Amino acid sequence: MTKSNNRESQYPIDPMFLDRWSPRAFTGEIIEAAELLSLLEAAHWAPSSSNQQPWRFIYALKGSEHWEKFVALLVDANQEWAKNASALIFVVSRSFTGVAGSGEEKPSYTHSFDAGAAWGYLALQARLSGFYAHGMGGIKHEEIRKTFDIPEGYRVEAGVAVGRLADKSVLSERYQAREFPSQRKPLSELAFNGRFVAD
Repeated sequence: MTKSNNRESQYPIDPMFLDRWSPRAFTGEIIEAAELLSLLEAAHWAPSSSNQQPWRFIYALKGSEHWEKFVALLVDANQEWAKNASALIFVVSRSFTGVAGSGEEKPSYTHSFDAGAAWGYLALQARLSGFYAHGMGGIKHEEIRKTFDIPEGYRVEAGVAVGRLADKSVLSERYQAREFPSQRKPLSELAFNGRFVAD
């Protein structure tokens, strides 16, 4: 059993897993490119099937010429708070193996799974580096595809906001009420010995 960050695990784990969470309150301070690239460096060392490394990251730093375009590619509810992040990232995965358009091209069953592993590494490295990362499904997937000329065979997976933690008072009342590390279901509801249980 491990306790940290007002959370408690049922079995012993490293506290960093409890310390990682997804806040919305960010300071809006500028992040150096090298700091963000360190997070992406960790992400790209994630495990992947046959070492295909299907993840791709498109990013913008706050204050850059690309920032407003990236903010506009989030759904309105996420724009409200993510505009105060220090960086925004879109995670894209390559859904095939081999050379595009060749006889070697085959569908990749695990591309999204592998991209999710990379996001997890990014989130943990962010926390270890004094930042927080908040993953978002609330992005304009098709607009992102068009904006960046992402071809068929690539899937726009998610967005990520990265920044330093601010006091929750910077958020609207509805988000202030949700600004705390969430708990998890008991492991027994998710892990089954020798059988599967649907809910």
